Amino acid sequence: MADLSYLDAVILGVVEGLTEYLPVSSTAHLTITEKLLGLEVDDPAVTAYTAVIQLGAIAATLIYFFRDIVRFAMAWFRGLVGAEARRDPDYGLAWAVVIGSLPVGIVGFLARDIISGPLRSLWVISVALLLWSVVMVVAERMYAGYVARDAVRGEHSVRPVDGLFIGLIQCFSLIPGVSRSGATISAGISRGIDRVTATRLSFFLAIPALTAAGLFQAVQEKEGLTALGVGPVLVGLVVAFVVAFASIAWLLRFVASNTLIPFVWYRVGLGLVLMGVLAAGVISAT
Repeated sequence: MADLSYLDAVILGVVEGLTEYLPVSSTAHLTITEKLLGLEVDDPAVTAYTAVIQLGAIAATLIYFFRDIVRFAMAWFRGLVGAEARRDPDYGLAWAVVIGSLPVGIVGFLARDIISGPLRSLWVISVALLLWSVVMVVAERMYAGYVARDAVRGEHSVRPVDGLFIGLIQCFSLIPGVSRSGATISAGISRGIDRVTATRLSFFLAIPALTAAGLFQAVQEKEGLTALGVGPVLVGLVVAFVVAFASIAWLLRFVASNTLIPFVWYRVGLGLVLMGVLAAGVISAT
């Protein structure tokens, strides 16, 4: 059983909050950090802990976007009972989030043993960091094409089919190293959705996906989490919440006037360094 100190909890909380919404893969960074802290990455309690502290990041999302979430929810319920309300653009966006949340939930549940087992390898992470960087570059080039044709779409043009497409692409984020936000933002801009709207959609889609994952792991590994101690778990949650809240605000400002390419360079650099230390035997892959 892992021995998690308060310092470990703070460090992991910072890493989770900082990387959960940036397109750099929180799973990759948490796994690397756990290795550096001397924790067993395949320990069920550690796996559950990293999933549970995601709830801190989710709480940050809920508070940051509270008014938007209420607006979308109200539009969705009004549209279910009234034809006139279905013309509201928020109704279509709400359906996009609902539909887009289903694929990753289904695939994640069916493949849960593979995700928490064989895929928890730093070799898998390093390869995924590199390969998905290529996808992000392709998505940016597709987006540039929409910009050239003056065909970029905003929030009011998001349709359920957009949600389905983004939701299907989100399933790739179950592979450690891909990045859930990297997958969803890339999917959004590849369909001509402007970067800010695509990023906001990424946040909205994170709420059901990460909440379900965190609660499921908490229930499955409640004994392991109890053994880790209530204190470290709460500290991790609080730290992840504070850092994630700041990360959300920063990322929205960043994508308003920048591409995803800086994150691509970071991912490529991290992937190559990780491959190098693995090949040199500095750290083990699992």
